[in-house]
Order: sequence, then structure tokens, then C-alpha cells
Amino acid sequence: MNELVITATRSMKDYASRVVKYVTNNPRFSDMEESVNGVEILSTERFADGELEVSIRESVRGKTVVLFASCARNDAGLGVEEAKLELYHAVDALKRSQAGDIVVFEPFISCSRSDRTTRRNSVGLWIHFKILSSLGVTHILTYQLHSNKSVSMLDPTICTIDNLPVLNLLERYLCDTYIRDIKTLEEEVRPRWAFCSVDAGGEKSAREFANAFGAPLVVAHKQRSYSKVNTVESINILSAEPVEGKVLWIVDDMIDTASSVETLIRALAPLSPREINIIAPHAVFSPPAAERLNGLAREGLLNRIIVADTINVSAFSGAIPGIEVVPSTELSANIVRILVLKGSLSKLMLPFSAEKYLKSPGLFSG
Repeated sequence: MNELVITATRSMKDYASRVVKYVTNNPRFSDMEESVNGVEILSTERFADGELEVSIRESVRGKTVVLFASCARNDAGLGVEEAKLELYHAVDALKRSQAGDIVVFEPFISCSRSDRTTRRNSVGLWIHFKILSSLGVTHILTYQLHSNKSVSMLDPTICTIDNLPVLNLLERYLCDTYIRDIKTLEEEVRPRWAFCSVDAGGEKSAREFANAFGAPLVVAHKQRSYSKVNTVESINILSAEPVEGKVLWIVDDMIDTASSVETLIRALAPLSPREINIIAPHAVFSPPAAERLNGLAREGLLNRIIVADTINVSAFSGAIPGIEVVPSTELSANIVRILVLKGSLSKLMLPFSAEKYLKSPGLFSG
């Protein structure tokens, strides 16, 4: 295999450093090249007129380079435009330095919701993919795209993409933190928990959780107002079992402004659940999400929020009560290992089963 270098733009240096630690210090990764730490090889400078340039500090000729990047809220505090431009410059610099393969690992692709071509509008995700592939990226890795159909925007003969599930990571976290054994699963979770979708479009993700834990599914159908932006007129709650007394987990692919979950929680509260929680891979937390979530917590309507660290959430650790952040760096390190060793990612795609996991915790770790 080619020698591996793991590096990052300024937006994800801390995240990439944690991935490198897993690769270099964990015996499970002993079959990989030892020389993988290239987090500091990228140098970003600005000219006096504001133009940007990225340089490579050491040779990457013929090497496989895994470049971690984020254009969402990030470690360096870069805005969307600057982070995206730096990513493009970094790829160009790596290509000009004759890297063997360039793999871009974006845990969360911020423009993933700009994926529709039904109006006279630009399609941000297509633009992003087009630029990366034309600059020389050979493989894109990401977690939980907003829509599975988005992967079809890339020509696989030029650049491949793996849209990897991170729901399994959150499901394992629930098992490790709140369930721990089969008895609790059977006597507490299955009769007293329920998983709820934010809307009809999110039913698939909520159903995944319900099936994984053998718990009931609650589906929320919301009617939007098309005369006002971001306005929900009504919500209908569909459930085969009463919600009263149950621990509800609202499942969403991301929490952006928290408008949808706030409306849903206020619709669920009169049904007297024991508690309401939110679980989502991506914590976008655009304003006024913090204020909305804080308000729900203060009123006793929201108990906890579980998210992955695909987006930097350090600024919210003390600002939003009940937030729990699930690390994804070990999973990312394992994905890099599988990729470099030409292995199969199919094990990571398996539907999660809490019962099987509690009996064999390593089953879904890849």
C-alpha cells in the first residue's frame, strides 16, 4: 500500500490529531504504516489583498493523503466561505505536490441540504462535489448526508464517495451509557421507550432506532405554511401505543435552528411523556437554536440532547443544558484503516441491533 499521511485544514486540526492518536497508539492499527502524522504539513497564508494560498511543508509524492476538513462551525473559527476556499486550495496544493491518492474526509458537509434542482437556483452540494473532483480528489468520505440520493451527483469513474452512517455510533452510545445489559433492554427500554421522527421525511431514521431497540415508533406529520418561511402550521402525532409515561427520543439528522424540534416538543408535551430527549448526528445549532433549546430545558420539556462531534460544539458545552457529545474520531480512524488496507466498509453499514450488541459489543465496530 502507499504510505499514509493524515492531515487537515485549519478547520479540523484538533479532530485530525485525535484520529492520528488512535492510528499510532492503538494496537488494533499496528498493520498500518507508522508514519501517518501530517496534521501540521499544511501552511495557510494570506496576501495583503486578502487572497489565500496553501503550501505543503514536506513531500507527499506518491502517498495516500487523507485530508480532514469542515466548512461548518470549526476549531479555528473560520467562516463557511474561508473554510471552503482553504479546502479547495489544500487539494490543489496536494495535487501539485503529486500525492498518490487524495481522500477528503468531511464528517459533515455543510452544503448537503442544497441538493435540489427543482427551482431556478444554484445547487451548492453539486458545486462542492464538482470542484473537489475536478481538482483531483479521488475519494470523499462523509457521515450521514441529508439525502442518500446526493451520492449520485458524483461520477464514480472520477471520484468515489462513501456516505457512512453515524446513527450506529449514537445507538451504541445509548447501549453503553443508558442500557448496559439485556435485562434493562427487555424490562425498561422496550416497554417504556419510544422513538419519534421530526417529520414524515425523518421516519426512516426514527424507524432505524425503533427497530434497533425493539421499541415503539412515533411519527410526526407536520403541515408547513408556504406563505411564511420556517413556519409550521400544525403537527399530527401518529403512534400505535400511548405516549403517556414513555421516555421519548426525537430522532433527526441534524439540529439547525431547532424550530422543528421545538414545535414538535410543544405538541408532544400535552401527551404526558415521562421525558423528551433529542438525538441527532449533526449539531449545526444555527441561531436561535441555543435560545430555543435552553427555553425548552428551563420549562422542563427537554431532558437531554445527544449529538456526535461531526461539528465542533465546544462553544455550547456549557450554554445548552443536558447536551452530550459522542466522539466520532475512533470510528473515523477505523474507516481510514479499512480504506488504506483495501478492506470492506460493509460491516459498518449493518443495521444495528441493541440485543446483539449487548451480547457482543465488538459486533458493529468494523
